[in-house]
Amino acid sequence: MPDLYVFPGGRVDRADALCATTAELRPEVASRVPGGPDRARSLAVAAVRETFEETGLLIGADDGDGDGIRPHLAGLDYVGRAITPASSAIRYHARFFVSDAARASGELGGSGELLDLRWCTFADAMELPIMDVTRLMLREVERRVARAAPPRRPFVRYRGEHAMIRYE
Repeated sequence: MPDLYVFPGGRVDRADALCATTAELRPEVASRVPGGPDRARSLAVAAVRETFEETGLLIGADDGDGDGIRPHLAGLDYVGRAITPASSAIRYHARFFVSDAARASGELGGSGELLDLRWCTFADAMELPIMDVTRLMLREVERRVARAAPPRRPFVRYRGEHAMIRYE
């Protein structure tokens, strides 16, 4: 998405299902992710891996041989999911996870896939050029930080170009 601010992300790799972790996803978090606990784990591992690859920030530990990482999934929470409109040239079924920044190690830098990496307040992030789904997920995270979020998670899908949001 050129010229827009986005979250790090990407597809689940086959290796994500077998990746060793320093801690597993909490059962109450895994149960909220549609697709079952194995799918939830693979998605969470992919989220940590993609965050590391694209930002240089690691939620977990280096595996020690320079070949990979061991994600720490216990601190992740599931925020929600979104499916892009059918008219989009590239389709995504994105799942959004969040972790306290204090759990991340490393230097903000990444691979160059994302540009202008920086920490922002929620208010500052809302002023950036972002997609409606990004705005919704940021608001969800902000509510959770303030402990004002409902127990259900948003699912965004589109009918034509109109976003439809339901809570799961």
